[in-house]
Amino acid sequence: MKFLKKLLIFLIVILLIGYIFVKYQVRDRHPDYRVYQSISTKKPGQIKAGFAAVSITPDIVDTWNDADGNAKYEPKKGDSYNDNNGNGKFDAIWIAGFSNKRPANGVHDPLWARTVVFDDGTSRIALVALDAIGFFHDQVIEIRNKLPADLGIDYCMVASNHDHEAPDLIGIWGGSILKSGVNKKYMQQVIDGAVRSVEMAVKQLEPVTLHFAKDENNAAKLVKDTRPPIVKDPGIYLIQATKADGSTKGVLITWADHPETLWSKNLLLTSDFPHYVRKGIEDKLGGTCVYFNGAVGGLMTTHPSLTVIDPETGKELSEPTFEKAKAVGMTLANLAAIALQHPQDSISEGSIKLQAQTFTIPFKNNMFRIAAIIGLMDRGMTGRWKVRTEMAAWTLGPASFLTIPGEIYPEIINGGIEAPKGRDFEIMPQEVPPLRSKMPGNFKMVFGLANDELGYIIPKSEWDNKKPWMYDGKKEFYGESNSMGPETAPIIYKEASELLSKLK
Repeated sequence: MKFLKKLLIFLIVILLIGYIFVKYQVRDRHPDYRVYQSISTKKPGQIKAGFAAVSITPDIVDTWNDADGNAKYEPKKGDSYNDNNGNGKFDAIWIAGFSNKRPANGVHDPLWARTVVFDDGTSRIALVALDAIGFFHDQVIEIRNKLPADLGIDYCMVASNHDHEAPDLIGIWGGSILKSGVNKKYMQQVIDGAVRSVEMAVKQLEPVTLHFAKDENNAAKLVKDTRPPIVKDPGIYLIQATKADGSTKGVLITWADHPETLWSKNLLLTSDFPHYVRKGIEDKLGGTCVYFNGAVGGLMTTHPSLTVIDPETGKELSEPTFEKAKAVGMTLANLAAIALQHPQDSISEGSIKLQAQTFTIPFKNNMFRIAAIIGLMDRGMTGRWKVRTEMAAWTLGPASFLTIPGEIYPEIINGGIEAPKGRDFEIMPQEVPPLRSKMPGNFKMVFGLANDELGYIIPKSEWDNKKPWMYDGKKEFYGESNSMGPETAPIIYKEASELLSKLK
């Protein structure tokens, strides 16, 4: 009896310790944080804009030797590292996307925190674009909390371009499936860099004329949809800010595609094709270019099976090379420059109207739950397996903007949702009509991975996590394993619809 009593006490203690550990790992990092914001400037004022770019490129201290050329650090297979700082350990910067065990071996081009600030004389908003795989809402809050009050920022959005050749800021691409790939020092560098970019952009504020343009068709050839139904978000949407002398202050561009042209064997940090988009636009027009991604779910990609044409040489490019990434970026830059030669609208006075709100999403993905519990993903919960997230919608002149906290499937944005045979839920399309049809104005910009990264946002009538597979597929589709769950899309759609209704 004494043995059984001691065993029972031991088990109770272990369970208690386990319970406390789990509660701590999934604790709410910002328990009192909520956003329910409404901005409505009634009288149009002189528009001011400021642009800035701050490098968030990490130092690559230790390099490594890939014995078998598989781009995975595996010492048991003969891989070794170069202890360049002599501290006796491998100081790796783990590259996000594709798979674990991919440490960076150098830098091809800088990574950036780029910001544009718009001011209508009454309200001021900051839009930050990060060269990053994704950025959780908890860290977005940290950036906002560090912004000095005297900057006068009424609303700050932080979006990632979903770069698959940048350091891991999510946690699931470390040296093994049980080790986080997030370097805490680098995370702080990104947070501080984002804050500095907002500060610099505010200092650069000056009166501008905004020129609006779009090209909704010609970039479709640069992206492949790898999951039926085949629906893309191919439109290029642009705002060019010019100074009193006619020179370019900066350009905001948004387009939807995974920056993963270099694919899984690349070992150099790079922003992929966005680097060449920004450089091409800056070389042609001047100023600072800020790139935002759009609806990339589905999966929108520059897959190796996609052939693109080099705009300078006419060469066909399929293999994952920097030459191909440049061809994609320069083609986009050329299309942007052509569109801005004849802008479809221009304003020097206007007003910002904005709606933003906090809400929660069920955290249904069991693998993500485990990752949060063991510390791979530094993600706080609010309530029982729910995460806090946020969306915003605003207008400026003839343009409207909608933020999406993840990788939304384009059919939710542009239409084309299906209810194919084999789906898990015997329902008709839920997320209709498409969100872009609800957005006001002539230039409807959707920013993906904005203020959060919830993974894939899949129409519920296209959710397929068990056999039989949709479209007579032979295997499970990619997407569901990297989604919060089947209720994510309906909730996102509902929240977006409410914001757009309030905005009108």
